[in-house]
Amino acid sequence: MTKALLIENGAIITMDAGRRILDKGYVLVENGHIAAIGDGVPAAPADVERIDASGMVVMPGLIDTHAHAGHMLTKGLGGDSEDWMTITGRIYAEATDPEFWAAEAALSAAERIKCGTTTAALLFGGGPDIMRTEAPEAAEAHLAAIAEMGVREILAIGPNRPSAKSVYREYENGSYKEVPVVPDTQLAVSAALIDAWANRNDCLRLAISLPVFSAEELEDAAVLDLSRKARHLAREKNVLLVQDGHRDGSIAANDAKLDLFDTCSLLAHCVDLTDADRAVLKRTGAKVAHNPSALMSVFGRCPAPELMAEGITVSLGTDAAAPDRSFDMFRNMFQAHRYHARHFRDDAVLPPLQLLDMATIEGARALSMEAEIGSLEPGKRADIVLVNMRQPHLWPPTNPVQRLARFANGADVDTTIVGGRVLMRGRRLTEHDEGAILDRAEKAFRLAMQRAGLAGGENRP
Repeated sequence: MTKALLIENGAIITMDAGRRILDKGYVLVENGHIAAIGDGVPAAPADVERIDASGMVVMPGLIDTHAHAGHMLTKGLGGDSEDWMTITGRIYAEATDPEFWAAEAALSAAERIKCGTTTAALLFGGGPDIMRTEAPEAAEAHLAAIAEMGVREILAIGPNRPSAKSVYREYENGSYKEVPVVPDTQLAVSAALIDAWANRNDCLRLAISLPVFSAEELEDAAVLDLSRKARHLAREKNVLLVQDGHRDGSIAANDAKLDLFDTCSLLAHCVDLTDADRAVLKRTGAKVAHNPSALMSVFGRCPAPELMAEGITVSLGTDAAAPDRSFDMFRNMFQAHRYHARHFRDDAVLPPLQLLDMATIEGARALSMEAEIGSLEPGKRADIVLVNMRQPHLWPPTNPVQRLARFANGADVDTTIVGGRVLMRGRRLTEHDEGAILDRAEKAFRLAMQRAGLAGGENRP
């Protein structure tokens, strides 16, 4: 049980239904939840731990609704994005072991903590064909490391495409054996992991991932069978169904063939949507993870402002952490604005408060967690960040919402709290040695590169 905590003297952006902003207020945290919030000086337990938030904005922790596990240790590889994807797939399939996934998870969590992202939804692997669910050990290692770091996470696990014909390497005592990957086995492993982690850790949940299949692929009986099994498993376990890469008619095609979507569906990217796609989103209540910094947003456009105008939930994701992007949600807020303002040639598109919505309460809604996180309200989980506003690029002290959405970055986060647990204060991790995390990740990276027969990043500082 965490100690009672009082955050006082800060400008509080609640993101509650009234979008209240308190110029100088407090947040009282007890037993990992928000007990009270308001102006002035509250009644608080005598032994309460106090955090003076003078000069800071106190706001809900940021929520990243689409990213990938593994990518932290594939940054900078390859000459272009296509080369990077090939190399990353090779590393994931042929060069990793549970320690790789644990070390990468700790590094990923550390970056999120330092950027003020308290909750993230990650796919366990890269792309639709390198999901490391042929056995439970890699996912178990990842989840254990995330639990130790203390961030909140939804890990999406599931099968490869039936056509992938994947063969992975399993390492032990310096040697390896080859393991053929069977989608049905991956689903069985995913089901067992969901059961094993149910109610095991307050911060961790699992989801089912499923590749995005085109209309042509949906004519394949094996594809239909796998999709139905994944849909059934997600609904049976009452978890999210996550898909990465919808575009140009794929939502309507999957709805028509499979009745795939409902309010527990989270669909990433959603670029170049057809009218039929948008109608399915509106009818089924499926949610969208918009990733303005992703490669898919280079090759197509997610109509995020239009979807929100139609009442569809659209959240923000980073698609982190490679080949060319970070977990910095502030950066993604600014990029989302410029992305759509340029399209419409209208700077009024996606105003600052709407961007904060997408990164907080709408992110919580996309994860079906809006009753628990996403705003600062009594009874909700105490996922809170403090942003240091007394800096030249965030001055003068007016309109904190605009300053956050337009000028802030992840390095401005001073304090990160998850479930009342202070994970960072004064830009320093409170429970972990950042240098040790980096060293562990470097060791795992170099071993994976060696196994893959790749150069080991010689141009290090």
